[in-house]
Amino acid sequence: MNIREFKTTLYQEMSGLTKALGNPHRLEILDLLAQGPASVEYIAKHTNMTIGNASQHLQVLKNARIIESKRDWKYINYRLADQNVFDAWSALRKLSFSHNATLNQLLVDYRSRQKFLQIISPKELVDKMNRQEVVIIDVRPEEEYLNAHIKQALSIPKKNLEERLNELPDDKEIVVYCRGPLCLMADEAIEILNNHGFNAARLENGYPDWAAKNLPVEVG
Repeated sequence: MNIREFKTTLYQEMSGLTKALGNPHRLEILDLLAQGPASVEYIAKHTNMTIGNASQHLQVLKNARIIESKRDWKYINYRLADQNVFDAWSALRKLSFSHNATLNQLLVDYRSRQKFLQIISPKELVDKMNRQEVVIIDVRPEEEYLNAHIKQALSIPKKNLEERLNELPDDKEIVVYCRGPLCLMADEAIEILNNHGFNAARLENGYPDWAAKNLPVEVG
């Protein structure tokens, strides 16, 4: 193989990778798998796809070596192939917001209408954790919390939040997080909390971004 053939093969392989990413459903699957391993049934349920449709998208991602699968008893669980996949997804997300004015404006407009929403950075949260000034709640489904979560965080899925408000102190700031910047569960949770008199803020991104910075996490 000469240099030209080598370069052509290299670009073809890279093109196959970008084609696998060029679908909104597959990007949503990557965002979900960034939370931890999941079965096709779980993925279908949380992306509003049929199991058959989810399976097809998973196969495309697997063929592109973006994700891996492993049998766990009677289930096959899918996971990101490695940290590089999340880094690529995170970079793509950042690029989209910085170069797509429409996309960026959609999020800005949405959040500007949510007058209740305060954003806290990871550094600010770490400082508040060290001073024991906050209570952190993870509003993702419990399965994702059990995969891994921010250290000291309580698992209160968004759907159960209103019935569990009595578990939260009213003399500390509540910091809420979910899957990432495109996940609106945290925004909805903060509205509920503030409507009930709590002082609540949203973590800037979500669990995977926190873990990618090697900040403190817990499993189980």
